[in-house]
Amino acid sequence: MDLALLRAFESLWPLAIAPVRPTMARLIRRRVYPCQEIKMKLSAAAILVRFTSAIAIIIGLIFPLSVALKASAAEPDLKLEQILDRVEAQYTNKSFQAEFAQESTLKAMDITDFAAGRMYVRYPGMMRWEYEKPEKQVIITDAKKLWIYRPADNQVMTGSAPAFFSDGKGASFLSDIKLVRQKFKIALEDSRDNFLYELTLQPIEKTLDVTDIRLSVTKNTFTVVRIVTYNSYGDENRIELINHQFNVKLDDQLFSFDIPPGTDVLRIDEQGAEDR
Repeated sequence: MDLALLRAFESLWPLAIAPVRPTMARLIRRRVYPCQEIKMKLSAAAILVRFTSAIAIIIGLIFPLSVALKASAAEPDLKLEQILDRVEAQYTNKSFQAEFAQESTLKAMDITDFAAGRMYVRYPGMMRWEYEKPEKQVIITDAKKLWIYRPADNQVMTGSAPAFFSDGKGASFLSDIKLVRQKFKIALEDSRDNFLYELTLQPIEKTLDVTDIRLSVTKNTFTVVRIVTYNSYGDENRIELINHQFNVKLDDQLFSFDIPPGTDVLRIDEQGAEDR
């Protein structure tokens, strides 16, 4: 188990794989890495991803705002329950796809990773995250199984989707939006943006994985355009979503995965990771 695998677990999608952190920490203690390996310098690819992420964030903010400005009559600000009703109406029993830019910070290790790609979501519980930058990888769940495939490493990690995505972890509430009301205490925060509602979610059942989630929702379409998640370790995961397309037909094959012959398979679960 090396640093590349640690980063696959921890930095590229920390929300989904936060439960394995204690095991990964033990593995790190068994092998001491030089400081220069832990504090990695930005490569040309990382710089490109940072630029792409920044542009995506700007577009993600401008696009919903421009749409809102064109609205013929702005609806008065709503109360929390009204907002949640409209968000649920936007996402329940629907499929959608969007582009994303992600910034993940591991505070203890002083590492920030940038990534970008496209996501596909189908109600209930099915998701596919295709990472294009800084390197290709795909995270897939059919609501029962989980696959994390990294072609460059010739490796696929498999596990139980409910073990990783229960209680809305890994932005899984996007595939079943009613989890928001069922699993979180929700507060409507003051927003510095006239065209966005800002919601803070705190898990009803306290966990180390997620301490709070902040959602930015457009006032005109009630679409989630930003998800910022924090955990008890001080880590932050920020996802900006743009170019949403709702009610698209998504093939079943998007949410399943056939392991290529000769690929190394690693079994992961909530208790940690073990080779299989």
